[in-house]
Amino acid sequence: MIIVLRPDSTDSQIDHILERITELGLKAHVSRGETRTIIGVIGDESKLQAQPFLAIPGVEQVMPILKPFKLASRELHKADTVVTVGADAGPGVEPVQIGGGALLMIAGPCAIEGAEILDTIAGHVKAAGANVLRGGAFKPRTSPYAFQGMGERGLEILRSVGHAHGMPVVTEVMDPRQVDLVHRYTDMFQIGARNMQNFDLLKEVGMTKKPVLLKRGMSATVKDLLMSAEYILSEGNPNVVLCERGVRSFEDSTRNMLDLSAVPNAKGQSHLPIIIDPSHATGRPDLIPAMSKAGIAAGADGVHIEVHSCPEKALSDGPQALLPAQYATLMKELRRLADLLGKTF
Repeated sequence: MIIVLRPDSTDSQIDHILERITELGLKAHVSRGETRTIIGVIGDESKLQAQPFLAIPGVEQVMPILKPFKLASRELHKADTVVTVGADAGPGVEPVQIGGGALLMIAGPCAIEGAEILDTIAGHVKAAGANVLRGGAFKPRTSPYAFQGMGERGLEILRSVGHAHGMPVVTEVMDPRQVDLVHRYTDMFQIGARNMQNFDLLKEVGMTKKPVLLKRGMSATVKDLLMSAEYILSEGNPNVVLCERGVRSFEDSTRNMLDLSAVPNAKGQSHLPIIIDPSHATGRPDLIPAMSKAGIAAGADGVHIEVHSCPEKALSDGPQALLPAQYATLMKELRRLADLLGKTF
């Protein structure tokens, strides 16, 4: 339910409405606009329907939220959400905004393999214009015998290299038991496609308030993705960035199918920013530049690209990584496109 307040509603009236909502065992989410304040009420629908909220001073209108994802819906939050990554990263790290015309450009290797090679890659992608450094310390692999990541040592390296280059960092968290550990080292959690519906993990990162990059599952609908975002939002964390990373299809010449329609589809239904990951979607470096540009043209709020200085020696997903020179060329083209569309990074 959405409670629309009168333009002249007072702070004391708003406080009274919030107290009444809390008394009923419901959750309130306040959204203050330039001319209007609205309150989203989440909870037992039978309680909501039975309450005469219109009788409370300061209330102008009461409307039901029709979407099953209440907090992620544009019905509750009309304006685009802007998420800041790296606000508490410490001196020397430049915070990055995503949404509202600000683009998130994530780049780095699939897995953290050592301090020297990550430092080299970070230097290249930072010079090309990337604003967030990625690298996996915990790797979900199909085979139990494949490289599983460096764990906490990898997190230490990622944090150190990020500070050295003034970049916020993002890495994947795979299990609720890892959240506290990853929280200490990273500026943004990544929830991978396999964990999009790991609801305990979603709730755990939701309680941290740290930005979350939520990847779409390989067989998930846009609605499924937004419902997963709802789990994070419902725990009080508003800092969610969606990621379209390709879905399973009948095509076998690419790793997955990059669903570009998901970008305007999600943005039409939700206020959350959404980026694309053409590396995991296509699995082919020759397709990544075209799909990156297509994604930005479709309205994406950024691009997530894997870059490695020597893909043939990469311990994870080397065949889909761009070389630093290829990434630099692509970023020049993306910058021109961003300028044309009135966006910045």
